[in-house]
Amino acid sequence: MARFALRAGLLAGGCLMFTAASAPAQAETLRDALVNAYKTNPTLEAARAQQRATDENVPIARAPGLPSASATGTYTEYLKQSENSFNAPLRTFNAGGNLGVPLYSGGAVKNRVKAAKIRVEAGQADLRGTEASVFSQVVAAYMDVIRTEAIVGLNRKNVAVLQTNLQATSDRFQIGNLTRTDVAQSQSRLAVAKSDLLSAEANLAAARETYVRLVGSAPVSLEPPPPLPNLPANAEDAAAIALDSNPDLIAAHQRSLAADKDIDVAGAGRLPTVSLFAQGSYNNYFNSLARGVSGAGIFQKDSSAQAGAQISIPIFQGGLPAAQRRQAQANASAAMEQEIATERDIIAQVRSSYTSYVASNDIIRSSQVAVDAASLSLEGVKAENSVGNRTILDILNAEQELLNAQVTLVTARRNAYVAGFTLLAAMGRAEARDLNLDGGMLYDPNANYERVRGKFFDWDDDKAPTVQSTRTVDTPVQDGDIPASQEP
Repeated sequence: MARFALRAGLLAGGCLMFTAASAPAQAETLRDALVNAYKTNPTLEAARAQQRATDENVPIARAPGLPSASATGTYTEYLKQSENSFNAPLRTFNAGGNLGVPLYSGGAVKNRVKAAKIRVEAGQADLRGTEASVFSQVVAAYMDVIRTEAIVGLNRKNVAVLQTNLQATSDRFQIGNLTRTDVAQSQSRLAVAKSDLLSAEANLAAARETYVRLVGSAPVSLEPPPPLPNLPANAEDAAAIALDSNPDLIAAHQRSLAADKDIDVAGAGRLPTVSLFAQGSYNNYFNSLARGVSGAGIFQKDSSAQAGAQISIPIFQGGLPAAQRRQAQANASAAMEQEIATERDIIAQVRSSYTSYVASNDIIRSSQVAVDAASLSLEGVKAENSVGNRTILDILNAEQELLNAQVTLVTARRNAYVAGFTLLAAMGRAEARDLNLDGGMLYDPNANYERVRGKFFDWDDDKAPTVQSTRTVDTPVQDGDIPASQEP
Protein backbone atom coordinates (compact mmCIF):
# COMPACT_ATOMS: atom_id res chain seq x y z
CA MET A 1 0.00 0.00 0.00
CA ALA A 2 2.85 2.37 0.69
CA ARG A 3 4.13 1.82 -2.83
CA PHE A 4 0.74 2.70 -4.29
CA ALA A 5 0.31 5.68 -2.00
CA LEU A 6 3.52 7.12 -3.39
CA ARG A 7 2.37 6.51 -6.93
CA ALA A 8 -1.02 8.10 -6.22
CA GLY A 9 0.74 11.07 -4.70
CA LEU A 10 2.79 11.56 -7.83
CA LEU A 11 -0.30 11.38 -10.01
CA ALA A 12 -2.09 13.82 -7.75
CA GLY A 13 0.64 16.44 -7.90
CA GLY A 14 -1.36 19.62 -8.42
CA CYS A 15 -5.08 20.00 -8.99
CA LEU A 16 -6.95 18.90 -12.10
CA MET A 17 -6.71 22.15 -14.02
CA PHE A 18 -6.95 20.60 -17.51
CA THR A 19 -5.04 23.57 -18.87
CA ALA A 20 -4.12 23.60 -22.51
CA ALA A 21 -1.76 26.57 -22.60
CA SER A 22 1.08 24.62 -24.19
CA ALA A 23 -1.13 22.60 -26.55
CA PRO A 24 -1.10 23.22 -30.29
CA ALA A 25 -3.72 25.63 -31.61
CA GLN A 26 -5.85 22.87 -33.14
CA ALA A 27 -5.40 20.35 -30.32
CA GLU A 28 -8.26 19.40 -28.03
CA THR A 29 -7.80 18.71 -24.34
CA LEU A 30 -9.83 16.68 -21.92
CA ARG A 31 -10.94 19.90 -20.28
CA ASP A 32 -12.30 21.10 -23.66
CA ALA A 33 -14.28 17.89 -24.03
CA LEU A 34 -15.71 18.13 -20.50
CA VAL A 35 -16.65 21.79 -20.93
CA ASN A 36 -18.44 21.05 -24.22
CA ALA A 37 -20.33 18.17 -22.64
CA TYR A 38 -21.19 20.30 -19.61
CA LYS A 39 -22.69 22.97 -21.87
CA THR A 40 -24.41 20.89 -24.55
CA ASN A 41 -24.97 17.28 -23.45
CA PRO A 42 -28.72 16.50 -23.71
CA THR A 43 -28.69 13.99 -20.85
CA LEU A 44 -27.29 16.64 -18.53
CA GLU A 45 -29.64 19.33 -19.83
CA ALA A 46 -32.62 17.01 -19.37
CA ALA A 47 -31.56 16.26 -15.79
CA ARG A 48 -31.36 19.99 -15.04
CA ALA A 49 -34.83 20.56 -16.49
CA GLN A 50 -36.17 17.63 -14.47
CA GLN A 51 -34.69 19.15 -11.34
CA ARG A 52 -36.42 22.45 -12.09
CA ALA A 53 -39.66 20.49 -12.31
CA THR A 54 -38.89 18.92 -8.93
CA ASP A 55 -38.36 22.40 -7.47
CA GLU A 56 -41.97 23.26 -8.31
CA ASN A 57 -43.23 20.57 -5.94
CA VAL A 58 -42.53 22.92 -3.03
CA PRO A 59 -44.94 25.72 -4.08
CA ILE A 60 -47.38 23.04 -5.23
CA ALA A 61 -47.30 21.45 -1.78
CA ARG A 62 -47.66 24.85 -0.06
CA ALA A 63 -50.61 26.03 -2.19
CA PRO A 64 -53.34 24.12 -0.26
CA GLY A 65 -52.27 25.94 2.92
CA LEU A 66 -52.68 29.41 1.41
CA PRO A 67 -55.92 31.44 1.09
CA SER A 68 -58.00 30.82 -2.01
CA ALA A 69 -60.40 33.17 -3.71
CA SER A 70 -62.79 32.73 -6.61
CA ALA A 71 -65.50 34.71 -8.36
CA THR A 72 -68.36 33.73 -10.64
CA GLY A 73 -70.64 35.69 -12.92
CA THR A 74 -73.70 34.46 -14.81
CA TYR A 75 -76.05 36.27 -17.18
CA THR A 76 -79.31 34.48 -17.98
CA GLU A 77 -81.97 35.39 -20.58
CA TYR A 78 -85.28 33.60 -19.94
CA LEU A 79 -86.68 32.94 -23.38
CA LYS A 80 -89.98 31.53 -22.11
CA GLN A 81 -91.47 31.54 -18.64
CA SER A 82 -94.39 29.60 -17.30
CA GLU A 83 -97.73 31.37 -17.77
CA ASN A 84 -98.35 31.11 -14.05
CA SER A 85 -94.99 32.64 -13.09
CA PHE A 86 -96.15 36.19 -12.49
CA ASN A 87 -93.04 37.29 -10.65
CA ALA A 88 -90.37 35.48 -12.71
CA PRO A 89 -87.80 37.85 -14.23
CA LEU A 90 -87.06 38.08 -17.95
CA ARG A 91 -83.33 38.30 -17.45
CA THR A 92 -80.88 38.25 -14.59
CA PHE A 93 -77.23 38.68 -13.77
CA ASN A 94 -75.70 36.84 -10.82
CA ALA A 95 -72.24 37.44 -9.36
CA GLY A 96 -70.63 35.73 -6.42
CA GLY A 97 -67.34 35.55 -4.60
CA ASN A 98 -65.76 33.08 -2.21
CA LEU A 99 -62.75 33.38 0.06
CA GLY A 100 -61.30 30.49 2.03
CA VAL A 101 -58.52 30.60 4.58
CA PRO A 102 -57.28 27.20 5.85
CA LEU A 103 -56.17 27.29 9.47
CA TYR A 104 -55.42 23.66 10.29
CA SER A 105 -55.18 20.62 8.02
CA GLY A 106 -53.97 17.97 10.43
CA GLY A 107 -50.35 18.65 9.47
CA ALA A 108 -50.83 17.47 5.89
CA VAL A 109 -49.64 20.71 4.25
CA LYS A 110 -46.72 21.18 6.61
CA ASN A 111 -45.39 17.66 6.16
CA ARG A 112 -46.05 17.68 2.43
CA VAL A 113 -43.94 20.83 2.12
CA LYS A 114 -41.17 19.27 4.21
CA ALA A 115 -41.19 16.15 2.03
CA ALA A 116 -41.06 18.30 -1.12
CA LYS A 117 -38.06 20.25 0.21
CA ILE A 118 -36.23 17.05 1.07
CA ARG A 119 -36.92 15.68 -2.40
CA VAL A 120 -35.47 18.87 -3.86
CA GLU A 121 -32.25 18.07 -2.02
CA ALA A 122 -32.43 14.48 -3.27
CA GLY A 123 -32.94 15.75 -6.81
CA GLN A 124 -29.95 18.05 -6.56
CA ALA A 125 -27.85 15.07 -5.46
CA ASP A 126 -29.24 13.07 -8.39
CA LEU A 127 -28.19 15.91 -10.69
CA ARG A 128 -24.67 15.69 -9.26
CA GLY A 129 -24.73 11.96 -9.95
CA THR A 130 -25.84 12.52 -13.54
CA GLU A 131 -23.08 15.08 -13.99
CA ALA A 132 -20.45 12.65 -12.69
CA SER A 133 -21.86 9.86 -14.86
CA VAL A 134 -21.74 12.00 -18.01
CA PHE A 135 -18.20 13.11 -17.20
CA SER A 136 -17.14 9.48 -16.64
CA GLN A 137 -18.57 8.56 -20.04
CA VAL A 138 -16.78 11.51 -21.66
CA VAL A 139 -13.46 10.51 -20.07
CA ALA A 140 -13.92 6.92 -21.24
CA ALA A 141 -14.82 8.10 -24.76
CA TYR A 142 -11.83 10.47 -24.80
CA MET A 143 -9.44 7.73 -23.74
CA ASP A 144 -11.04 5.24 -26.15
CA VAL A 145 -10.32 7.57 -29.06
CA ILE A 146 -6.71 7.99 -27.95
CA ARG A 147 -6.31 4.23 -27.46
CA THR A 148 -7.92 3.22 -30.77
CA GLU A 149 -5.93 5.86 -32.67
CA ALA A 150 -2.75 4.41 -31.18
CA ILE A 151 -3.85 0.87 -32.06
CA VAL A 152 -4.63 1.91 -35.63
CA GLY A 153 -1.18 3.48 -35.86
CA LEU A 154 0.50 0.34 -34.50
CA ASN A 155 -1.42 -1.92 -36.88
CA ARG A 156 -0.69 0.36 -39.82
CA LYS A 157 3.01 0.25 -38.98
CA ASN A 158 2.80 -3.53 -38.63
CA VAL A 159 1.24 -3.83 -42.09
CA ALA A 160 4.01 -1.69 -43.55
CA VAL A 161 6.67 -3.81 -41.85
CA LEU A 162 5.08 -7.05 -43.04
CA GLN A 163 4.82 -5.72 -46.58
CA THR A 164 8.52 -5.00 -46.49
CA ASN A 165 9.17 -8.45 -45.05
CA LEU A 166 7.09 -10.07 -47.77
CA GLN A 167 8.97 -8.20 -50.48
CA ALA A 168 12.31 -9.18 -48.96
CA THR A 169 11.18 -12.79 -48.56
CA SER A 170 9.97 -12.93 -52.16
CA ASP A 171 13.29 -11.52 -53.38
CA ARG A 172 15.26 -14.08 -51.40
CA PHE A 173 12.97 -16.84 -52.68
CA GLN A 174 13.70 -15.77 -56.25
CA ILE A 175 17.42 -16.26 -55.69
CA GLY A 176 16.92 -19.54 -53.83
CA ASN A 177 17.77 -18.45 -50.28
CA LEU A 178 14.27 -19.17 -48.95
CA THR A 179 11.47 -21.63 -49.65
CA ARG A 180 7.91 -21.06 -50.86
CA THR A 181 6.82 -21.90 -47.31
CA ASP A 182 8.61 -18.81 -46.04
CA VAL A 183 6.82 -16.68 -48.64
CA ALA A 184 3.45 -18.22 -47.73
CA GLN A 185 4.05 -17.53 -44.05
CA SER A 186 4.82 -13.88 -44.80
CA GLN A 187 1.75 -13.59 -47.03
CA SER A 188 -0.45 -15.11 -44.32
CA ARG A 189 0.80 -12.75 -41.61
CA LEU A 190 0.34 -9.75 -43.91
CA ALA A 191 -3.23 -10.75 -44.70
CA VAL A 192 -4.05 -11.16 -41.00
CA ALA A 193 -2.39 -7.81 -40.25
CA LYS A 194 -4.50 -6.09 -42.88
CA SER A 195 -7.64 -7.63 -41.36
CA ASP A 196 -6.56 -6.45 -37.90
CA LEU A 197 -6.01 -2.96 -39.30
CA LEU A 198 -9.50 -2.88 -40.77
CA SER A 199 -10.97 -3.97 -37.43
CA ALA A 200 -8.93 -1.33 -35.61
CA GLU A 201 -10.13 1.36 -38.03
CA ALA A 202 -13.75 0.28 -37.51
CA ASN A 203 -13.26 0.43 -33.74
CA LEU A 204 -11.77 3.91 -34.09
CA ALA A 205 -14.75 5.12 -36.12
CA ALA A 206 -17.11 3.74 -33.45
CA ALA A 207 -15.09 5.39 -30.66
CA ARG A 208 -15.21 8.72 -32.46
CA GLU A 209 -18.98 8.45 -32.97
CA THR A 210 -19.40 7.76 -29.26
CA TYR A 211 -17.32 10.85 -28.55
CA VAL A 212 -19.55 12.91 -30.86
CA ARG A 213 -22.66 11.61 -29.10
CA LEU A 214 -21.38 12.63 -25.68
CA VAL A 215 -19.42 15.81 -26.42
CA GLY A 216 -21.40 17.15 -29.37
CA SER A 217 -18.44 17.61 -31.74
CA ALA A 218 -15.90 15.44 -33.47
CA PRO A 219 -12.57 14.77 -31.73
CA VAL A 220 -9.64 16.74 -33.12
CA SER A 221 -6.05 15.85 -32.25
CA LEU A 222 -6.71 14.83 -28.66
CA GLU A 223 -4.00 15.72 -26.18
CA PRO A 224 -2.85 13.25 -23.49
CA PRO A 225 -4.94 13.73 -20.33
CA PRO A 226 -3.53 15.40 -17.21
CA PRO A 227 -2.80 13.48 -13.98
CA LEU A 228 -5.80 12.62 -11.82
CA PRO A 229 -6.01 14.52 -8.52
CA ASN A 230 -6.48 13.38 -4.94
CA LEU A 231 -6.51 9.63 -5.48
CA PRO A 232 -6.80 7.75 -2.19
CA ALA A 233 -4.00 5.74 -0.66
CA ASN A 234 -6.15 2.63 -0.16
CA ALA A 235 -9.62 1.25 -0.75
CA GLU A 236 -10.71 1.88 2.84
CA ASP A 237 -10.04 5.62 2.52
CA ALA A 238 -11.88 5.71 -0.81
CA ALA A 239 -14.92 3.97 0.67
CA ALA A 240 -14.99 6.32 3.67
CA ILE A 241 -14.99 9.36 1.39
CA ALA A 242 -17.68 7.84 -0.82
CA LEU A 243 -19.98 7.19 2.14
CA ASP A 244 -19.89 10.92 2.91
CA SER A 245 -19.83 12.41 -0.58
CA ASN A 246 -21.30 10.04 -3.17
CA PRO A 247 -24.33 11.84 -4.69
CA ASP A 248 -26.33 8.67 -5.35
CA LEU A 249 -26.05 7.67 -1.70
CA ILE A 250 -26.98 11.19 -0.55
CA ALA A 251 -30.03 11.13 -2.84
CA ALA A 252 -31.12 7.72 -1.53
CA HIS A 253 -30.82 8.96 2.07
CA GLN A 254 -32.86 12.09 1.31
CA ARG A 255 -35.58 10.05 -0.37
CA SER A 256 -35.76 7.88 2.74
CA LEU A 257 -36.29 10.99 4.89
CA ALA A 258 -38.97 12.28 2.52
CA ALA A 259 -40.78 8.95 2.61
CA ASP A 260 -40.89 9.24 6.40
CA LYS A 261 -42.69 12.58 6.06
CA ASP A 262 -45.17 10.95 3.68
CA ILE A 263 -46.34 8.79 6.60
CA ASP A 264 -47.40 11.91 8.51
CA VAL A 265 -49.11 13.29 5.40
CA ALA A 266 -51.14 10.12 5.02
CA GLY A 267 -52.06 10.10 8.71
CA ALA A 268 -53.46 13.64 8.48
CA GLY A 269 -56.42 12.30 6.52
CA ARG A 270 -58.15 11.22 9.75
CA LEU A 271 -57.62 14.47 11.67
CA PRO A 272 -59.96 17.49 11.81
CA THR A 273 -59.54 20.48 9.50
CA VAL A 274 -60.38 24.07 10.35
CA SER A 275 -60.85 26.99 7.98
CA LEU A 276 -62.37 30.44 7.70
CA PHE A 277 -64.69 31.38 4.87
CA ALA A 278 -66.43 34.41 3.42
CA GLN A 279 -68.80 34.60 0.49
CA GLY A 280 -71.08 37.10 -1.12
CA SER A 281 -73.56 37.34 -3.98
CA TYR A 282 -75.17 40.02 -6.14
CA ASN A 283 -78.25 39.72 -8.36
CA ASN A 284 -79.61 42.19 -10.92
CA TYR A 285 -82.95 41.50 -12.63
CA PHE A 286 -82.83 44.48 -15.01
CA ASN A 287 -86.29 45.72 -13.92
CA SER A 288 -87.85 42.49 -15.17
CA LEU A 289 -88.78 41.01 -11.78
CA ALA A 290 -92.47 40.70 -10.81
CA ARG A 291 -93.75 42.10 -14.07
CA GLY A 292 -97.49 42.72 -14.03
CA VAL A 293 -97.46 42.92 -10.26
CA SER A 294 -97.39 46.05 -8.17
CA GLY A 295 -93.73 46.93 -7.74
CA ALA A 296 -94.16 48.12 -4.18
CA GLY A 297 -91.49 46.56 -1.96
CA ILE A 298 -89.88 44.62 -4.81
CA PHE A 299 -86.20 45.32 -5.46
CA GLN A 300 -84.70 44.72 -8.85
CA LYS A 301 -81.28 44.25 -7.27
CA ASP A 302 -80.18 42.34 -4.19
CA SER A 303 -76.99 41.23 -2.51
CA SER A 304 -75.87 39.12 0.43
CA ALA A 305 -72.68 38.25 2.31
CA GLN A 306 -71.66 35.64 4.87
CA ALA A 307 -68.53 34.86 6.85
CA GLY A 308 -67.68 32.26 9.41
CA ALA A 309 -65.51 29.38 10.50
CA GLN A 310 -65.82 25.73 9.57
CA ILE A 311 -64.51 22.60 11.20
CA SER A 312 -64.63 19.22 9.52
CA ILE A 313 -64.23 16.11 11.66
CA PRO A 314 -63.87 12.83 9.76
CA ILE A 315 -65.74 10.01 11.47
CA PHE A 316 -65.64 7.12 9.02
CA GLN A 317 -63.99 6.96 5.59
CA GLY A 318 -64.11 3.27 4.82
CA GLY A 319 -60.57 2.63 6.11
CA LEU A 320 -58.99 4.92 3.49
CA PRO A 321 -56.70 6.92 5.84
CA ALA A 322 -55.37 3.80 7.55
CA ALA A 323 -54.68 2.14 4.19
CA GLN A 324 -52.88 5.26 2.94
CA ARG A 325 -50.75 5.40 6.09
CA ARG A 326 -49.85 1.72 5.86
CA GLN A 327 -48.96 2.25 2.23
CA ALA A 328 -46.74 5.19 3.14
CA GLN A 329 -45.06 3.10 5.83
CA ALA A 330 -44.35 0.33 3.31
CA ASN A 331 -42.93 2.89 0.85
CA ALA A 332 -40.73 4.31 3.62
CA SER A 333 -39.50 0.81 4.41
CA ALA A 334 -38.68 0.28 0.73
CA ALA A 335 -36.79 3.60 0.63
CA MET A 336 -34.73 2.56 3.66
CA GLU A 337 -33.82 -0.74 2.02
CA GLN A 338 -32.97 1.01 -1.24
CA GLU A 339 -30.61 3.27 0.67
CA ILE A 340 -28.77 0.21 1.97
CA ALA A 341 -28.72 -1.29 -1.53
CA THR A 342 -27.23 1.93 -2.91
CA GLU A 343 -24.64 1.91 -0.14
CA ARG A 344 -23.67 -1.65 -1.08
CA ASP A 345 -23.38 -0.70 -4.74
CA ILE A 346 -21.18 2.29 -3.94
CA ILE A 347 -18.85 0.29 -1.71
CA ALA A 348 -18.51 -2.42 -4.36
CA GLN A 349 -17.93 0.16 -7.10
CA VAL A 350 -15.27 2.01 -5.09
CA ARG A 351 -13.40 -1.15 -4.15
CA SER A 352 -13.52 -2.62 -7.66
CA SER A 353 -12.46 0.69 -9.25
CA TYR A 354 -9.57 0.97 -6.84
CA THR A 355 -8.46 -2.60 -7.53
CA SER A 356 -8.80 -2.05 -11.27
CA TYR A 357 -6.75 1.14 -11.05
CA VAL A 358 -3.95 -0.58 -9.10
CA ALA A 359 -3.97 -3.57 -11.46
CA SER A 360 -3.90 -1.34 -14.55
CA ASN A 361 -0.89 0.54 -13.24
CA ASP A 362 0.89 -2.74 -12.55
CA ILE A 363 0.01 -3.88 -16.07
CA ILE A 364 1.45 -0.64 -17.46
CA ARG A 365 4.78 -1.35 -15.84
CA SER A 366 4.90 -4.97 -16.89
CA SER A 367 3.73 -4.13 -20.41
CA GLN A 368 6.44 -1.50 -20.75
CA VAL A 369 8.97 -4.15 -19.79
CA ALA A 370 7.39 -6.48 -22.36
CA VAL A 371 7.57 -3.83 -25.10
CA ASP A 372 11.21 -3.12 -24.38
CA ALA A 373 12.07 -6.80 -24.28
CA ALA A 374 10.08 -7.58 -27.44
CA SER A 375 11.81 -4.73 -29.30
CA LEU A 376 15.21 -6.08 -28.29
CA SER A 377 14.15 -9.61 -29.14
CA LEU A 378 12.99 -8.58 -32.61
CA GLU A 379 16.29 -6.91 -33.37
CA GLY A 380 18.15 -10.00 -32.16
CA VAL A 381 16.01 -12.38 -34.22
CA LYS A 382 16.59 -10.27 -37.34
CA ALA A 383 20.33 -10.28 -36.73
CA GLU A 384 20.36 -14.04 -36.15
CA ASN A 385 18.26 -14.59 -39.28
CA SER A 386 20.83 -12.73 -41.33
CA VAL A 387 23.42 -15.37 -40.42
CA GLY A 388 21.01 -18.27 -40.85
CA ASN A 389 20.29 -19.05 -37.18
CA ARG A 390 16.64 -17.91 -37.27
CA THR A 391 13.79 -18.53 -39.70
CA ILE A 392 11.35 -16.10 -41.28
CA LEU A 393 8.68 -17.51 -38.97
CA ASP A 394 10.80 -16.51 -35.98
CA ILE A 395 10.89 -12.92 -37.28
CA LEU A 396 7.14 -12.92 -37.86
CA ASN A 397 6.50 -14.23 -34.37
CA ALA A 398 8.79 -11.64 -32.82
CA GLU A 399 7.04 -8.84 -34.69
CA GLN A 400 3.64 -10.14 -33.53
CA GLU A 401 4.84 -10.34 -29.92
CA LEU A 402 6.00 -6.72 -30.10
CA LEU A 403 2.67 -5.60 -31.54
CA ASN A 404 0.72 -7.47 -28.86
CA ALA A 405 2.84 -5.94 -26.09
CA GLN A 406 2.38 -2.44 -27.53
CA VAL A 407 -1.41 -2.86 -27.76
CA THR A 408 -1.53 -4.19 -24.20
CA LEU A 409 0.44 -1.16 -23.00
CA VAL A 410 -1.85 1.31 -24.77
CA THR A 411 -4.93 -0.47 -23.42
CA ALA A 412 -3.56 -0.56 -19.87
CA ARG A 413 -2.93 3.18 -19.94
CA ARG A 414 -6.51 3.77 -21.02
CA ASN A 415 -7.90 1.39 -18.40
CA ALA A 416 -5.84 2.95 -15.61
CA TYR A 417 -7.08 6.46 -16.34
CA VAL A 418 -10.70 5.43 -16.76
CA ALA A 419 -10.59 3.35 -13.56
CA GLY A 420 -9.03 6.25 -11.68
CA PHE A 421 -11.70 8.68 -12.87
CA THR A 422 -14.45 6.15 -12.12
CA LEU A 423 -13.01 5.89 -8.61
CA LEU A 424 -13.16 9.68 -8.21
CA ALA A 425 -16.76 9.67 -9.47
CA ALA A 426 -17.76 6.99 -6.96
CA MET A 427 -16.13 9.08 -4.23
CA GLY A 428 -18.23 12.10 -5.27
CA ARG A 429 -15.22 14.04 -6.56
CA ALA A 430 -15.67 14.03 -10.33
CA GLU A 431 -18.11 16.88 -10.89
CA ALA A 432 -17.67 20.30 -12.46
CA ARG A 433 -16.96 21.90 -9.10
CA ASP A 434 -14.14 19.41 -8.55
CA LEU A 435 -12.62 19.70 -12.03
CA ASN A 436 -12.20 23.48 -12.08
CA LEU A 437 -14.58 23.95 -14.99
CA ASP A 438 -14.81 27.57 -13.97
CA GLY A 439 -15.32 30.83 -15.83
CA GLY A 440 -18.78 31.60 -14.47
CA MET A 441 -20.46 28.83 -16.41
CA LEU A 442 -21.24 26.39 -13.61
CA TYR A 443 -24.90 25.52 -13.28
CA ASP A 444 -26.35 26.15 -9.81
CA PRO A 445 -29.56 24.14 -9.29
CA ASN A 446 -30.24 25.91 -6.00
CA ALA A 447 -30.65 29.23 -7.79
CA ASN A 448 -33.82 28.06 -9.51
CA TYR A 449 -35.14 26.57 -6.28
CA GLU A 450 -34.68 29.87 -4.45
CA ARG A 451 -36.39 31.61 -7.34
CA VAL A 452 -39.57 29.54 -7.33
CA ARG A 453 -39.93 28.31 -3.74
CA GLY A 454 -41.96 31.33 -2.57
CA LYS A 455 -43.98 32.04 -5.72
CA PHE A 456 -47.76 32.12 -5.31
CA PHE A 457 -49.10 34.27 -8.16
CA ASP A 458 -51.26 32.19 -10.53
CA TRP A 459 -49.93 33.87 -13.69
CA ASP A 460 -46.23 33.83 -12.84
CA ASP A 461 -45.14 31.67 -15.78
CA ASP A 462 -41.69 31.03 -17.20
CA LYS A 463 -40.76 31.49 -20.84
CA ALA A 464 -41.61 28.72 -23.28
CA PRO A 465 -38.97 25.95 -23.14
CA THR A 466 -36.26 25.84 -25.79
CA VAL A 467 -33.65 23.22 -26.59
CA GLN A 468 -30.31 23.88 -24.88
CA SER A 469 -28.24 20.94 -26.14
CA THR A 470 -26.75 20.80 -29.62
CA ARG A 471 -27.62 18.37 -32.39
CA THR A 472 -25.00 16.23 -34.12
CA VAL A 473 -26.88 15.45 -37.34
CA ASP A 474 -24.58 17.81 -39.26
CA THR A 475 -21.40 16.27 -37.84
CA PRO A 476 -19.42 14.46 -40.56
CA VAL A 477 -19.48 10.67 -40.49
CA GLN A 478 -16.45 9.51 -38.52
CA ASP A 479 -13.91 7.14 -40.03
CA GLY A 480 -10.93 5.15 -38.84
CA ASP A 481 -8.24 7.19 -40.55
CA ILE A 482 -5.44 8.92 -38.68
CA PRO A 483 -2.95 11.51 -39.94
CA ALA A 484 0.54 10.35 -40.75
CA SER A 485 1.87 12.42 -37.85
CA GLN A 486 0.07 10.13 -35.39
CA GLU A 487 1.63 6.94 -36.71
CA PRO A 488 4.33 5.52 -34.36
